[in-house]
Amino acid sequence: MLAPRARYNRTMMRQRSSTTENQRVTVIGAGLAGTEAALTLADAGIAVTLCEMRPERRGPAHHTDDFAELVCSNSFKGTDPSTATGELKRELDALGSRLLGIARETAVPAGAALAVDRSEFSKHATEAAQSHKLITVIRGEATDIPDEGRVIIASGPLTSDALSASLSHYIGESRLAFFDAAAPIVDADSLDRSVVFAASRYDKGEGADYLNCPLDQQEYAAFLEALLGAQRVTQKAFERGELFQACQPIEEVARTGPDAIRFGPLKPVGLTDPRTGERPYAVIQLRAENRELTAYNLVGFQTNLTFGEQKRVFSLIPGLGAAEFLRFGVMHRNTFVDAPRLLTGTFALRTEPRIRIAGQLAGTEGYLEAIATGRLTALNTASELLGYEPLLLPRESALGALIAYASDSETKSYQPMHVNWGLVPPLEQRVKGKRDRYAAYGERAYAALCAAVMHHPLLSGGDDGPV
Repeated sequence: MLAPRARYNRTMMRQRSSTTENQRVTVIGAGLAGTEAALTLADAGIAVTLCEMRPERRGPAHHTDDFAELVCSNSFKGTDPSTATGELKRELDALGSRLLGIARETAVPAGAALAVDRSEFSKHATEAAQSHKLITVIRGEATDIPDEGRVIIASGPLTSDALSASLSHYIGESRLAFFDAAAPIVDADSLDRSVVFAASRYDKGEGADYLNCPLDQQEYAAFLEALLGAQRVTQKAFERGELFQACQPIEEVARTGPDAIRFGPLKPVGLTDPRTGERPYAVIQLRAENRELTAYNLVGFQTNLTFGEQKRVFSLIPGLGAAEFLRFGVMHRNTFVDAPRLLTGTFALRTEPRIRIAGQLAGTEGYLEAIATGRLTALNTASELLGYEPLLLPRESALGALIAYASDSETKSYQPMHVNWGLVPPLEQRVKGKRDRYAAYGERAYAALCAAVMHHPLLSGGDDGPV
């Protein structure tokens, strides 16, 4: 019978560990993908050199020197396995993900979602990597890819120019770029609690995991006008094709129509303003940043407005008139490779299989997806070193579908992608109703994933499968 979490066959790993000390793997980048990859390899008894450029050099989106820093939202999204993100969590459990476990240890209230205290999460991840006896951490920028030995490049969407140039030696000039955005964070003590109310949509989770700023029709119109007229950091208007769809700046979404954001991040459904007893015309939700509930981020408010304009425009939101901004939203350029032309199904370079790419540099988008690709690239690197067959996941699984999309040479125009049910094959039998259909996708995905991993030597716990 399958259990919810997998672990390594540690007896076998101990027998092999002496031979793998001389087969050290270099992991470049200690973000989500790189940290997960390093821990995965080390837990398998394989020596790792983990290279992280901070604090010697810090990227424009970084705020700390800790590993696995969450630079955008603090949410890992929903946990319902009928959703693709919920199913991916279940699959990561079956694959034994270390960082998903740390996320649960550092969770903060977030309704039906898994959100974390981002500071505690990164601290725990850093400690896990730095204290592992088989992980050697090198603080300093990796400007060149090693000429020999196995390498996992997980340098993220802000890969430095020097490392990008080194990577170009292996992949040519097949690099693409897009723009990404992060939301501002406000001090909880500066919120007007006579206006802001605590509630989750439809009372999901604990029923009051979010703070809500309600707007009536007049307030919404005034906010929209100010948002559309505000000054942006970049004077040249971004081409929409350059902006990753899931991280569109709030002002860019607003430009698509007067109700675009009201039907998007400001949708009021499932909420009642206690002052009126009615559903607001629009609602801006705030999600906790830490366990102490002292800081909140504006959900869906990634932005490219200047800092001064963010203060002016967002202070028009009811309840935020005197808000103290602990961090303003930022915009940054992201880099990823043309994965379908460059990578195999194990994310190895077709031209140089000893090198694998994980995380957002491979073009997968999202925190969970970065962790998942870090885990999978490390498992396959370990499999090679230990003489095992590669771990190839079925396309019916959520992660397998994402990997297939990223490594399918028939993909014409590759763009960053979150895991989603649109990537999986259709069900053999038609299921009516979206809710039931998605639930069926989830059950099929988990069964397919477990069948693929249950006998793999790195994940099996015996004849009964992963434990």
